[in-house]
Amino acid sequence: MSAEAEVLDELHRLRARVPLVVGALAASADGLVLAQDTASSEAESIAALTAAALGVAQRLTDTTGQGDFRELLVRGEHGYVATYAAGPSAVLTLLAQPRINVGRLHLEARRASARIGELVDGALERPESP
Repeated sequence: MSAEAEVLDELHRLRARVPLVVGALAASADGLVLAQDTASSEAESIAALTAAALGVAQRLTDTTGQGDFRELLVRGEHGYVATYAAGPSAVLTLLAQPRINVGRLHLEARRASARIGELVDGALERPESP
């Protein structure tokens, strides 16, 4: 199974474990979509905005002495956007309904982002066979 298929599978499993997550997207740190499990047709825009938010969040954690970026949670009127570091070269972004248990969201997303980071970093270390 390719790394992309494995990442997509991880997104499916995450959404199955946390039903109030309505969209999941894995992207490279520079804003390219790696895999998506969302009905939104805006995946490329979300990935690009995630990369921009990631850059600001990384500078903020660095400037304030909080160490490496781990996660970012934005609460809007209609729900949440949560972004998690997935290794050094990828991020996981989730869209969630406003009724979600944020603690459960963090628990499951942290596990999924660690797995996605392993998959993406592993794929970068070993080139795909022709």
